[in-house]
Amino acid sequence: MSTNFYSKQILIAVTAIFLFGFSSCSTNKKIKKLENKYQTQFESNNNYSASYQEGIAYYQRLAKDFDEIQMNVFGMTDSGKPLHEVIISADKDFDPISLKAKGKTILYINNAIHPGEPCGVDASMMLSRDLMIDPTKHKLLQDVVVVIVPYYNISGALNRGSYSRANQDGPEEYGFRGNVRHLDLNRDFVKCDSKNAQSFNQLFNRWSPEVMIDNHTSNGADYQYVMTLIATQKDQLNKHVSSYMTQKMLPELYSGMAAKRYEMTPYVYARSTPDEGIAGFLDLPRYSSGYAAMHNTISFMPETHMLKSYEDRVLSTYDFSLTMLEHIQRHRSELMVARSKADEDTRTKSTFDLRYTLDFDQAETITFKGYEAKYKPSAVTGQSRLYYDRNSPYEKEIPFYNTYRSTLQVQKPKAYVFPQAYHEIADRLMWNGVKVERIDADKTMQVKSYFIENYKDQKAYEGHYLHYDVEVSQKDVNLKVYAGDYIVYTDQTSNNYIMATLEPQHPDSYFAWNFMDGILMQKEHFSAYVFEDLAASLLKKDAGLKAAFESKKRSDSEFSEDAKAQLNWIYQRSPYYEEGYKRYPVARVE
Repeated sequence: MSTNFYSKQILIAVTAIFLFGFSSCSTNKKIKKLENKYQTQFESNNNYSASYQEGIAYYQRLAKDFDEIQMNVFGMTDSGKPLHEVIISADKDFDPISLKAKGKTILYINNAIHPGEPCGVDASMMLSRDLMIDPTKHKLLQDVVVVIVPYYNISGALNRGSYSRANQDGPEEYGFRGNVRHLDLNRDFVKCDSKNAQSFNQLFNRWSPEVMIDNHTSNGADYQYVMTLIATQKDQLNKHVSSYMTQKMLPELYSGMAAKRYEMTPYVYARSTPDEGIAGFLDLPRYSSGYAAMHNTISFMPETHMLKSYEDRVLSTYDFSLTMLEHIQRHRSELMVARSKADEDTRTKSTFDLRYTLDFDQAETITFKGYEAKYKPSAVTGQSRLYYDRNSPYEKEIPFYNTYRSTLQVQKPKAYVFPQAYHEIADRLMWNGVKVERIDADKTMQVKSYFIENYKDQKAYEGHYLHYDVEVSQKDVNLKVYAGDYIVYTDQTSNNYIMATLEPQHPDSYFAWNFMDGILMQKEHFSAYVFEDLAASLLKKDAGLKAAFESKKRSDSEFSEDAKAQLNWIYQRSPYYEEGYKRYPVARVE
């Protein structure tokens, strides 16, 4: 080759480097200029979180200036103000049906469910802007649409102060955990007492996202990490999306966060102190991630650490959303296939798990960076108190208990039927994409009915007295149904939701949440002095009943001495006893 050839090649290379460097420098200056133009309140003061009014105004400005962003109102909340959705779509299509038809992947981000934990509010504002002004980040929207709920608990966000989070470092002001009805909205996704949850159910199912992020800040132990992560509990998530999440998504999320600014660890749900082991959280459907799991959506609750600076908490939340977008863009085809398989499996499978328990015989080992837990006399009580010594950091292997095993399974019926009087149940089913049909004429149906045999009650909890440890029996019944009553067939991709809410033994069933408590109180009784003669007549006419009665008296001395119990025993076996008492009103069509 000639010397001139090498000279030309060197000149081309130097020119390319110069032009690339100049172009890169020019792009960075442009980005910086736009960052300054659309600066958030947090970026002006890194210990400040945008108020509800400031946040909504910021998104209105973005939607006005960038035609790839649209903000809509969707439904009402208990505050009297509407729920908002912010849609970020590179092809300027904001219709979920159209976007789904195009094969777009949906990332759904929820903020301020607990407004005292507002990291996601400020992180999402910056993310929305950066997806518009940074060409590298904008490419992440090529096949992905981002839907953001800027403030979910609006009344809690409006209730701003500086003292309700006693264990938290900043920001200067923040909202309150409960909403205006003093409800924790992260317990309301199934019962839907709040208008917020009623609107959210419908908005979520309108988009049917592949992935959801619900941003939080943690309480609990002290450790070195800014960001911890609750992933949807893998054993209750459908096997197809669970396999994708555990084998592909989670490893990349952890490595992606470590490669940025904030290394991440699983949520520190400690048995006592973290060095003794942490456990995976069983996110029942009352919680956001458990609710999403019923719809085969892979969901996460990032939990930033309460004692880290607000600046770090916001930036780590930003990094997590960005890392998630990067992962989805790389692997969206695999994600979409896993979701499709999960939906089909949910539609066709016959057995569903209702209850789980943590398996302490199975544990992973993870590397954990913590602080030594120590004890010293309390300056207040004089008793021994726990503290974490930040001068004694450690890095060690600890057990991570993250396997749950099923303790109760049921076979799905062909359908469920229930009276039209329970319209609030039908509403909730339909909000969640369940096809609910009406019976067209009065008729008698052969069904299996549950009877509630036993249950326990939790003390006052989120406006209810939650039933748990429910025990049932079953009986074949000729059930009279009427035109307009409801029937729900179980050939639907929403079967997870159907089974969880309509099977009374599920911890978050409608029965557990007191929707049918009327059946638990007997409505008709008897007067003993009148029923005495009727009871004698019943025993005289029914030899089998009389034999069982005499056997019961011989075998149960306490019963044989209790006249009231004896009359009640006969009454319960007579045609006068009300058949609806403790009969669960949702019947199974087998």
